[in-house]
Amino acid sequence: MVSLTADMSPLRPDRNLAMELVRATEAASIRAVPFIGRGAKEEADGAAVDAMRAFLRTVNFDGRIVIGEGEKDNAPMLFNGEHVGSGQGMQCDVAVDPIDGTTLTAMGRNNALSVIAVADRGTMLDASSVFYMDKLVTGPAGVGVVDIRLPIGENIRLLAKALGKPVEEMVVSVLHRPRHEKLIQEIREAGAGTRLMTDGDVAGGINAARHNARTDMCVGVGGSPEGIVTACAIKALGGHIQGRLWPQTDDEEQRGRDAGLKFDGHVYEADELVASDNTIFVATGVTDGQLVAGVRREGDYIYTESVVLRSASGTLRRVSSEHLVSKWFG
Repeated sequence: MVSLTADMSPLRPDRNLAMELVRATEAASIRAVPFIGRGAKEEADGAAVDAMRAFLRTVNFDGRIVIGEGEKDNAPMLFNGEHVGSGQGMQCDVAVDPIDGTTLTAMGRNNALSVIAVADRGTMLDASSVFYMDKLVTGPAGVGVVDIRLPIGENIRLLAKALGKPVEEMVVSVLHRPRHEKLIQEIREAGAGTRLMTDGDVAGGINAARHNARTDMCVGVGGSPEGIVTACAIKALGGHIQGRLWPQTDDEEQRGRDAGLKFDGHVYEADELVASDNTIFVATGVTDGQLVAGVRREGDYIYTESVVLRSASGTLRRVSSEHLVSKWFG
């Protein structure tokens, strides 16, 4: 395999690729506009998938989808194993979620995103055989401090000390699910506050890892694919992420073992989730959120806001764009 560590390697995911990928997430978000708040999540997702696929075809890279929307038989979803891009240039693993938060989009709620993450070929963990993962995400202060194996109360106290703030000022993001009732209670008993998310744990994890974020930690069981996508972003932010696979049945666990995944309490560290240090994470807002503003249409223009995170440079860039409506819905 060609080494991608040299700065001038022709296969290295670079800043030009990052900006090209923004066009694909912008397209997916824009195409979702007619369905925001209309209760039609399948239609929103289908429109976003079609737009993202069309724009990815124009990007000069050799991408293989490791984390996709669905299997090949469920077209038009972008499926695991599908090749995207022109086939020329950089060889990459690709994770896509044309809309992370289809229910949020359908209900017109905050924090829906269109997301793409890429890393060097062969470096993303393929956890598609196990749907759920228990995750712990913090910013840089949590590196070497917190551990998913510890009780949540202890992790909150350790992180609060590292951040130099009182426990009662700590805020922890958790998906609002029945499976998290005990976890939520333990967070509150520890003296911290909670931010309960309806959906969208990719945004929740990134917000917890950002500098001067409103939340300090994101914990709980969410999608395994979302864990891999989040790891690509966390590497750019210098934060902390750990995950443990959470199979629902013995059959699901066996499928995971057959695929080479690890169980029995094994904790996946950041470098196991994504082995590459050359990651790119791109997201465009579909609805408003802490990370980015949602797409909006005003008169003859559509406005989008995106973020681009690159681990190679340790940067988070914001891209604000104006699009002529006539070019999209003419």
